Formats: sequence, C-alpha cells, structure tokens
Amino acid sequence: MIRIDDLAIFVRVASLDSFSAVGREMNLLPSQISAAIKRLERELDIRLFARSTRSLRLTLEGENYLPHARGVLDSLHAGKACLHQSDTDLRGTLQIASSSDLGRNILLPWLIEFRQQNPGLNIRLSLSDHISDIYREPIDVAIRYGMIPNADFVSLPLAPHNCRVIAAAPSYLDKQGRPTSLEALKNHQCLRYHLNGKLYDRWVFPAADGSSTYISVSGPVVSDDADVIRRCAIAGEGIIYKSWLDICQDIQSGHLEVLLSEQRGELFPLHFICPHRKQFSPAIRGLYTYLQLRCRSLLSDVANQPVPMM
Repeated sequence: MIRIDDLAIFVRVASLDSFSAVGREMNLLPSQISAAIKRLERELDIRLFARSTRSLRLTLEGENYLPHARGVLDSLHAGKACLHQSDTDLRGTLQIASSSDLGRNILLPWLIEFRQQNPGLNIRLSLSDHISDIYREPIDVAIRYGMIPNADFVSLPLAPHNCRVIAAAPSYLDKQGRPTSLEALKNHQCLRYHLNGKLYDRWVFPAADGSSTYISVSGPVVSDDADVIRRCAIAGEGIIYKSWLDICQDIQSGHLEVLLSEQRGELFPLHFICPHRKQFSPAIRGLYTYLQLRCRSLLSDVANQPVPMM
C-alpha cells in the first residue's frame, strides 16, 4: 500500500533534486528519505529517479507520475479544508514569502495582527528581495510586486494600481536642491539596488501614449536590500524611485517628499500569489481578504498625499 508520507517526500525530492535538502526540510535523515523513495518505487514497480553519486533526476516514469502524486496530495489537502469550512477558527501553518522592505515595514505588523486574531494559525515568514520559486520552495503564499508573466501561478491583486514614486528626504533637498525634470536626475545622487546580478540604474517612466523614458542614474549607495535603500534615503543620502506602498507612510510623516509629482510613475502592482488554486485553504482565503482590506485602508489613509499619476 502506498504511504501518503512517501508521496509527499517524492514530490519534495522532485522539486529540490536532493535527498539531503528534503531531509533538512522535513527533519529526517537522508537514509529515511531514500527508504521512502524505495518503498514507493517497490509499490509502483517503477524507478522514479536516476541516481548517481553526483546527480539526481527524475526518470521518464517519474516525470509521468509526478502530476498524479501532486494531484493526490492536493485532493487530500482540499478534503481536509472542506471539513473545516464551517469552522470560523483558522488553523494550520502559513508559509509566506515577501520582499524585504514591504515585509518588514508594512506586512509584518499586519501579519502579527492577523495571527493574533486567529491564534490557531502559525506564521512562517521569509523576507528576501530575491524571487522565491514557489514550486521548489515550501511556500504557500508569496506577496510580490511587479508584473506576473507566469500563468501557471494563481495571482490575485492586492494593490493593482500601485506605482513607483520619486522621493527624497528634506535634508537632502535642502543641500542639493530639487530636480525640476527627469533629465535633472542625472545630476543628483540617486540610490540604486542590485538584484540577481543586475544593477538597476535605469529608471523607467511611462508616458500616456504608451512610450517610456529611460533615465540612467548614479549615486553613492548600492544595495541588494530594498529596505537599506529606503533607510539611506530617509537619512538624506539621495533620491529613490520606489513603490508608493513602501514609502507612503514616510511621505505622510514628512521623512520623505515626493518629487516631480506631475510625472507618471512606473506601474508596480502588488500581488498575492499561490502555486495552485487547490491550495486555497480557508486560512489562505482569510489572509487574502485581510490583506486586501489593509492595503485599501493604507492607501485611503494617505489619499491626500501628492502621488504621481497612475
């Protein structure tokens, strides 16, 4: 008889291509992972993986069987969720990934409040500006900015009209002056970020006719952490071009000022992403509804602040 635990181990090994990585994730020894795969192979009478001392890959039979294994696990999760649909208490563990700035300064207080309202929930929060692979990593939900080209994901809008904003601290503007045009940004200290081997030093500004203006910028600080760039801007180190959601509270408090507010900013929507619709448990649905309301509330609170056209 096929064990459900063995199926789950097979699906994770297929995603991570490593017995040891799955063992660390599941708190099991590599030998236990290997034994589970061997049991499953005996039950199916096929070889799921081609193994050597240096590599591990799915066989053709393993590739064909993988979607069926995932389907079984998805059905079990969906069945369990159905049992609790009438239960108002949300339970389980939510593994959430988010970008650094959004996660620390906006999302974290909301998640703490959401968990306190639902004490049966456990939250595992991973913060990184490097994009997580929600198929290969143990993630239930990713909260991410930008356009989502992969149609395999379930992507729901949280702030679909959010855009980037040019801003700087009053202390910087008092010393260096205010840019009066996009071209003037080239003569200012602009704070840039480095992500996945790429330096983002060309800022994009769309026009109403569908064209875009690209401005190459330079400055004294580069970081692969968006929160570092934001903090440097508040400290007066230079000008930033960041998500309105990330800095709207800084604008409201007077720590930063919007520049060139008549200039249209690059669209930078915020999404709630799941690997598959079948993973929409009551906890995930509840989290999505809660985050939608909090985003709307935040944007409403700062509605009178000067923000570039969207």
